[in-house]
Amino acid sequence: MSEQAIYFEDYEPGHVRTTTGRTITETDFVVHAGHTGDFFPHHMDAEFAKTTPFGQRVAHGTMVFSIGVGLTASLINPVAFSYGYDRLRFVRPVFIGDTIRTRVTIGAKEDDPKRPDSGRVVERCEVINQHDEVVLAADHILIAERRIKRA
Repeated sequence: MSEQAIYFEDYEPGHVRTTTGRTITETDFVVHAGHTGDFFPHHMDAEFAKTTPFGQRVAHGTMVFSIGVGLTASLINPVAFSYGYDRLRFVRPVFIGDTIRTRVTIGAKEDDPKRPDSGRVVERCEVINQHDEVVLAADHILIAERRIKRA
């Protein structure tokens, strides 16, 4: 992981980056269930899952979100921080054996009403599977310092 200062002015709307992939395993299901306490049969009971419309166990949406966000964490930006996520949607199911990656598109830049020396950058995060289908979407709000301070 490297460190690089990327200021508010450096972000360009429309810029896209895509992460490397990560294959989802049964171990991921078990570890996530243990961490969260979510042992619902949709995720953990193969026989029950056969009776659902998907016919197999479905990954926890929160696990897909966590892994998808984790895949984007390849750079330490000392002049920016995450302000949170909006508009999170679980678009399609993820199954054991699926490989996911995250596409990040700079969607918008705006002033930050609380911090005149910073701005807000909205990154559209789309977790996509091996078929290039979006399985999860969310907007990441980033607070980035301005290189040029406002008067």
